Amino acid sequence: MKEKHDVVDKRHLRSMKTKQKLLEAAREVFLEEGFQKATISQMIKKAGIGYGTAYVHFEGKEEILMVLMDDVMEKFYDIAEVSFSPNTKEEARQIILSQATAFLKMAETERSMMQLFEQAIGISSSIAVKWKAIREKFIQRISQDIAFAQKNGLAQAELNHTLVAKGWFFTNEMYLWEIVRNEHQGTVEEIAETMTAVYTDGLYH
Repeated sequence: MKEKHDVVDKRHLRSMKTKQKLLEAAREVFLEEGFQKATISQMIKKAGIGYGTAYVHFEGKEEILMVLMDDVMEKFYDIAEVSFSPNTKEEARQIILSQATAFLKMAETERSMMQLFEQAIGISSSIAVKWKAIREKFIQRISQDIAFAQKNGLAQAELNHTLVAKGWFFTNEMYLWEIVRNEHQGTVEEIAETMTAVYTDGLYH
């Protein structure tokens, strides 16, 4: 029984390595060719794996890009997940400012991949749906933080926390794409400071 288990483990490990190889090759091909021109054949060739093996893991290039999107967006989501339990408006402002700054700096760090995602969102309906789901995940997390602040008497209780969360995320997203396209004016720090000041002064007592 143990031998059979070992064989399954080894096969699983080999399968994981193949998948990783394909993802790394795909990332390079996508960045070289852009989303539209990139083909799964180029990725398979670069990875040095068989066609059949590749299609075991992914149906096509869109599915591959979705995994790459998850990997990158996880870094952004880690920033959103930072513990949020301020006791004062100033404490809340500091946490929000450091989150906003880190979020926009990540846009700079991941600029080439984010440029690729923006292309794909504009071309592929399934990637656009994927982006919508990513966006929703952020909005839900922000909404929780606002609800916490309202419950603890720090933020205006009469405001709908989901609507406020959407507004805050869309502000961040707008600046994120400006940074990705290199269209932003001022430094990342200045953008983060400005939007945090407007947001916290509007929401907090």
